[in-house]
Amino acid sequence: MSSHRLYLIGAALLFSTGGAAIKATTLSGWQVAAFRSMLAAAFLWLALTGARRFWSPRSLAVGILYAATLILFVLANKLTTAANAIFLQSTAPMYLLVLGPWLLKEPVRRTDVAFMLVMGVGMVLFFVGVEAPTAIATDPRRGNLLGALAGLTWALTILGLRWLGGASKEREAAAQAVVAGNLTAAVVCAPLAFPVVSTAGLDWALVGYLGVFQIGVAYILMTRGMRGVSALEASLLLLLEPVTSAVWAWLLHGEQPGPWSLAGCALILGAAVLRVVLTPRGAIRGR
Repeated sequence: MSSHRLYLIGAALLFSTGGAAIKATTLSGWQVAAFRSMLAAAFLWLALTGARRFWSPRSLAVGILYAATLILFVLANKLTTAANAIFLQSTAPMYLLVLGPWLLKEPVRRTDVAFMLVMGVGMVLFFVGVEAPTAIATDPRRGNLLGALAGLTWALTILGLRWLGGASKEREAAAQAVVAGNLTAAVVCAPLAFPVVSTAGLDWALVGYLGVFQIGVAYILMTRGMRGVSALEASLLLLLEPVTSAVWAWLLHGEQPGPWSLAGCALILGAAVLRVVLTPRGAIRGR
C-alpha cells in the first residue's frame, strides 16, 4: 500500500475519533468547541507555512463557514449519537449538488438527482424515530437538527474552498481558511466557555488530542495523501470516517443508534459510495 493511501486512512481514522472523544469529556459543547479550535489554530499556524502569510478576505469568508461547521459538529455530538452527528454532516454532497449549478455553474445529471433523493430520504429517517435521551446524548432531536445544519455549512465550506482554488494558490488559501475557521470558532465560543469548573486532567488531555491530532494532524495527513491518489480513491478512503466514528462510540461508550437512524446511515453511506463509483473519472477529477 502506498504512503499516500496510508496518509488518507490515517486522516480518516483521526477524524473519526472526534465524536467519541467529545462525548468522553465532561466539558460543555461550547467549551470543547472553543478550546479544541484554539489549539488547532495554533498548531496549524505553526505547522503550515502558507497559513502564516497575509489572509485574504476570501480566506476569512470561507473560514467563517468552516467555523460554523466546527461548532455545529461539537454541539451535535453532545446532544445526539456520534453516528447521527457524522452521518448527517456527511449529507453535504446533497447540498453541493443543489447549490453547485447556481454558484459554480456545474451541470446536474440524472444520476445526481437520484443520489439527492436517496440521501434526502436517509436524512429524513433520522427524524422519524428519534432515540431516547441518554447521559451522553441529552437531546437527540435537537442534536440531529444541528447535525443536518452542519451538513449544509460543510457543503458551503467546500464550495468556498473551490472558490478559493480559482482565486489564488489553492493549498495556501485552504490552509489560511482552516486556521481562520478554527480561530473564529474559538473566539465565537469563548464567551460561552467560561467559567470552567469541575474539570479533570482527562478533560484537558482529550481537548488537546482533539485540537492537535483530530483536527491538526489529520488535516496535514489528508492534504499529503490527496497529492498522490485520484479523487475517486481519496473519496472512498475518506468514507472510513463516518463508519469508524460510529464504531468508536459503540466500543468506548456502548452507544447504539436506533433502527431508523441505522437505516438513514445505510442510505447515506450507500448513496455516497455509489455516486463516487458511478461518476465518470473526468467529472470526479474536476470536482
